[in-house]
Amino acid sequence: MLPQGLIVSCQALEDEPLHSSFIMSKMALAAYEGGAVGIRANSKEDIIAIKKEVNLPVIGIVKRNYAHSDVFITATSKEVDELIDSNCEVIALDATKQRRPQETLQELVSYIRHNAPNVEIMADVSTLEEAQYADTLGFDYIGTTLRGYTSYTKGHILYENNFQFLKDVLTHVNAKVIAEGNVVTPEMFKQVTNLNVHCTVVGGAITRPKEITKRFIEAIEK
Repeated sequence: MLPQGLIVSCQALEDEPLHSSFIMSKMALAAYEGGAVGIRANSKEDIIAIKKEVNLPVIGIVKRNYAHSDVFITATSKEVDELIDSNCEVIALDATKQRRPQETLQELVSYIRHNAPNVEIMADVSTLEEAQYADTLGFDYIGTTLRGYTSYTKGHILYENNFQFLKDVLTHVNAKVIAEGNVVTPEMFKQVTNLNVHCTVVGGAITRPKEITKRFIEAIEK
């Protein structure tokens, strides 16, 4: 089980300056030394490097684009197999209602339960309906990760209306809830923690210096 507290997302895609398994492993070490209780990471290679560097549970994902589908977070059993090989403790996958490239969500959950019974599963959702459906499938964790990232939630953000979406999820599912998505300040982290989420994933505000720099520049340009 993931411990309660702060989980730091250490990711850098191929077109980003910090793209490197070695760099992500050191980013994870810095997060660990700062007090993180877990890491969220993308790709088998990064996860293996991170687990050599820190003794923290890892939420693993594989981001991969597929034609004719907007699902790109652990979209098929191919990505699941890579994550099982990485020995991550939790596999996270897109649990939205968007068209999937291959297996159904239910089939992927069954595949993980059969092939990696000791690995927990996290649902990345964007709506309450998706959260409730993921709950019926038996996900261990439900995260607000994709709020604002699906075509039907664009323009919405996790903290709008004083975190009402997060509050709705907390009161309508039995699974442990993970706050993730646009938690960008220590104050916001404190707010969601006080709502009794199981844990919170923070990424860009900590591990993406390019994006952090852009926010500073945009502040004066505006």
